[in-house]
Amino acid sequence: MTSKGLRKIFLDFFKSQGHIIIPSSSLIPENDPTVLFTTAGMHPLVPYLLGEKHPEGNKLASCQKCIRTSDIEEVGDKTHLTFFEMLGNWSLGDPKAPDGIGSGYFKEKSIKMSYEFLTSKKYLGLDKKYLAVSVFAGNENAEFDKESYDIWKSLGFSKKRIAKLSQKSNWWGPAGQTGPCGPCTEIFYWAGDSQTIPDEFNADDDNWVEIWNNVFMEFNQVKDGNDYKLSFLKQKNVDTGMGLERVLSILNKVNDIYKTEAFSNLIFKIEQLSKKKYNESPEITKAMRIIADHLKAASFILGDDKGIAPSNIDQGYIIRRLIRRAIRYGKQLGITYELWTKEVVKIVIHDYLEQYPELQRNADFIIDQLKTEELKFKKTLSIGLKKFKKIIKNKTNGLISGKEAFNLYQTYGFPIEMTEELARENDLVVDKEDYLKEVKEHQKLSRTASAGKFKGGLSDARKETVRLHTAAHLLLAALRQVLGNNIFQKGSNITKERLRFDFSYPEKLTQEQKQKVEDLVNKAIKDDLAVKMEEMELKKAKDSGALGVFDAKYGNKVKVYTIGKDNYVFSREICGGPHVKHTGELGHFKIIKEQSSSAGVRRIKAILTHI
Repeated sequence: MTSKGLRKIFLDFFKSQGHIIIPSSSLIPENDPTVLFTTAGMHPLVPYLLGEKHPEGNKLASCQKCIRTSDIEEVGDKTHLTFFEMLGNWSLGDPKAPDGIGSGYFKEKSIKMSYEFLTSKKYLGLDKKYLAVSVFAGNENAEFDKESYDIWKSLGFSKKRIAKLSQKSNWWGPAGQTGPCGPCTEIFYWAGDSQTIPDEFNADDDNWVEIWNNVFMEFNQVKDGNDYKLSFLKQKNVDTGMGLERVLSILNKVNDIYKTEAFSNLIFKIEQLSKKKYNESPEITKAMRIIADHLKAASFILGDDKGIAPSNIDQGYIIRRLIRRAIRYGKQLGITYELWTKEVVKIVIHDYLEQYPELQRNADFIIDQLKTEELKFKKTLSIGLKKFKKIIKNKTNGLISGKEAFNLYQTYGFPIEMTEELARENDLVVDKEDYLKEVKEHQKLSRTASAGKFKGGLSDARKETVRLHTAAHLLLAALRQVLGNNIFQKGSNITKERLRFDFSYPEKLTQEQKQKVEDLVNKAIKDDLAVKMEEMELKKAKDSGALGVFDAKYGNKVKVYTIGKDNYVFSREICGGPHVKHTGELGHFKIIKEQSSSAGVRRIKAILTHI
């Protein structure tokens, strides 16, 4: 089975079950400050999980490209990935509606579809004896999920193969302290020796690999004084997710994701460049996995139509970290080919051309950014070597401290292996134990500082963010009036306090230009223009002049928000929502900062105040 084949068979199955297939959304979330990247298939569907009507109906399926950065340091083993594809299906709302296209479903249909897809010989054909499941055991706030338990029993699963697990394992959400949440049921596959499959499922046994999670959002958690309580949601949702690469390794009977077709061409190219073999040694295997994963992830972020480039903040920082980590491990493999990263990335672009054409569309940008970053890092390494020589100049105890080694890694990108090698050449040793303590402390601080940044989940839909979201539409329209119709949105990040808006423009705005933009937005607010939504075919939306950030992410039907009065249109954009009903609700618009975001992209930060 190939990745292309798995994508097709999954989407074809759910299409036959009345689902509309929606395209993968951008890796850069729109208007969600809680995360840097799209971390799961449900992420782009946040407004619809909260009650917004999806233009394609309420039975959906997709293959969503995702980035998760919380485990970058773990990449290098058989299973961890930074970039991956998530196969998922959703039911948004009414599970009691008559069955058919557009109707919803809940636990029974969701579980039975998952089971059919996994075990039917028409689809994946997995042997049931290799499967086990888990359900929510219940606690003081919510009952044991007997319904899911009974459904699995009706499908022939014995009590020994159905684990009742705690909230930690079998409960999703809420994303923050309040919001939609509910129990989930996970499906596991035995990846160990086929001769030793245990009768009883033990979720702590690493041979049981989780392959699919069905989340049943049936509760709403609300604050009650100093406590929290659950109530039933009016809209019950099903949200499922299955990692394509993980399932691909199972179907191909390999216990190493990097031995699947999804990585075979990349690993072959790295072998050519390094003149080494993948299984030559554990160190070489690890280095090749890191290079393959990191350059694939960097390619997809760079290839996103928002034009994110390497930098020292947010998504740009992650790109830089991925590229530089790949380069460091390339050095460890002895790759001397000048500007070699682009050769690996060309393979990524080729392998995903059909599924993700944006990579080919943005190929020049991807390769140019890689070249620039590789040259910059080469210079940084040179400076780092001078720093190393300074550190060892007056050493009398023969020891490089963990802190010194970690600073070389953190500031100059020196892997510990490089520092140890240089130390040996100078008859020194590195305090490895102290170094690992420094790493753990840094990771602890990073997790604490960026917990919100890397947490996936439901967006903030408070009235303050909704107002700022609507103001972003006015801002884009005003920028196009002042600067010209070649202005397009390149990204946004909205909190309840401010909006941050990136747009295509090569020069710093003058004070006069900024004032004109402010005045246009505030006039639109003062005129109390209506904000109206209409669902229409994508072609009709484009023909009507509606702006959209990415063509590739839209389905056949879209929501178009028009801001205007009578026949006057101030703004018209394709967007998921939510928005205010009239611009008069916004207050006073004020630009507080205008700066460069990346090459050819400017960034505006603005606020709304009440008059």
